[in-house]
Amino acid sequence: MKKHYRHETDCLNCGTTLEGKFCHNCGQENLEMKESFGHMMNHAISDYFHFDYQFFHTLKPLFFQPGKLTNEYMAGHRVQYLHPVKMYIFISLIYFLLLFKTNSVVNFESKPVTTEQINKKIGISIDQDNGLSASQKAELKRAIIDSAKGNSKIKARYNDTAFSDGIININADTSDFANRPKTYNDYLVKQSKLPANKRDNFFSRYMAKKSYSWRAQGKNAKEEFMTEFEHNTSKMMFLLLPVFALILSVAFYKNKKYYVEHLIYAFHYHCFVFLFLTIIMLIQLLIPNSWGLTEWMYGLAGLVIIWYTYRSFRMVYHRSAIRTITKMMGIALAYLFAFSICITAVALITALIAV
Repeated sequence: MKKHYRHETDCLNCGTTLEGKFCHNCGQENLEMKESFGHMMNHAISDYFHFDYQFFHTLKPLFFQPGKLTNEYMAGHRVQYLHPVKMYIFISLIYFLLLFKTNSVVNFESKPVTTEQINKKIGISIDQDNGLSASQKAELKRAIIDSAKGNSKIKARYNDTAFSDGIININADTSDFANRPKTYNDYLVKQSKLPANKRDNFFSRYMAKKSYSWRAQGKNAKEEFMTEFEHNTSKMMFLLLPVFALILSVAFYKNKKYYVEHLIYAFHYHCFVFLFLTIIMLIQLLIPNSWGLTEWMYGLAGLVIIWYTYRSFRMVYHRSAIRTITKMMGIALAYLFAFSICITAVALITALIAV
């Protein structure tokens, strides 16, 4: 559909005198404001497919030409590709949503599970007075019924902190369920009776206090913590990118590159890793667990990521094969150290500020 441009040469957005169809000051297109519904929808769809075109045009070099996107960006060839920050936000959003969603699925035994089996395993009867609310008992029974129907993946959560993993796991050792302290004061009394070397540490005591507080409010301690932890982890990864770029700038200081060049590479590299792992997770959801291919898939994924790192380093930093491999090992150790510190800090902060 043909666009209708204004005859006037002043930008309606910033007032700059125009020398073409776009304002060289703010970038707004000099279109007629009074337009039909068809023209309005056409512009909206065009903008959408422009993003769509950029995204799919970016995928080929991102996957099959490691390092090319970074070189293209620094050479000024940017219009046809997605901006690295915009692409990272888009891909990481999908990745973390899928990552935490798939991790919340519980695998039950393939054979039907009866109420008696559950009662025997956890050491109590769900039909008696055992500290579970009516809604918790109902959800537990629904999980048993669903398992008996042959569902291999069930998300069986309930508002109780008695199970340390927050889910029903009939393979876990939960024989002391009935003897678990009912209140935080009972917990402290039980702790005081234990030898000093077997008592919970400060962090465990704090989490226990939080758990009992959440339980009194009808909340699931595990679920509350994990929800906040998931949100904070995605933010942490974004903040960790400058750290990764700093590690690259130190490792490849002889290349005389600006810090921002390392940062652009960090965005492109993490985009590939997150998008590649997203595809792996989607394939995993489609393949039955009985095939036993999960470990093979992630093992292969690890090899692909190592190969991609090597090729992208060679493309962007132009070092010899031996020097690239040694740089990879040093960078991996430094990044793992930084990641460990950050993820520990996120867990502590989440535990302290989660309400």
